Amino acid sequence: MTGFSVPSNLLYASTHEWCDRQDDVVTVGITDYAQDQLSDVVFVELPEVGEDFEAGQTMATVESVKAAADIYAPMAGRVAEVNGTLLDSPEEINSDPYGSWFLRLEVAPGPGNPDLLDAAGYRKLTET
Repeated sequence: MTGFSVPSNLLYASTHEWCDRQDDVVTVGITDYAQDQLSDVVFVELPEVGEDFEAGQTMATVESVKAAADIYAPMAGRVAEVNGTLLDSPEEINSDPYGSWFLRLEVAPGPGNPDLLDAAGYRKLTET
């Protein structure tokens, strides 16, 4: 068991994004594990509302005092909303990774992403 929070109501990408899908909209952020690995987040670059992404495509960037990391689209879709609060207060990602979402995607028609993990699968991934 990891010491990181992994809410059971979310889905997870192996690239450490979390997804909360409500009908045709998915809210995306980074996991507690990811923010811990990055350390102190100092900058976030978000896409424009209306941009389209394919699953696995880079859609945002996070910079910390240790490193920069890309945020990948967990499924294909169009950006419906971005969390502008993170532009002024990126450190919120460290204190509340599951409340500090990056963006919301209107999911494109299709199967979504069958490679997303449930909480148990993600815990297993981060234990290795």
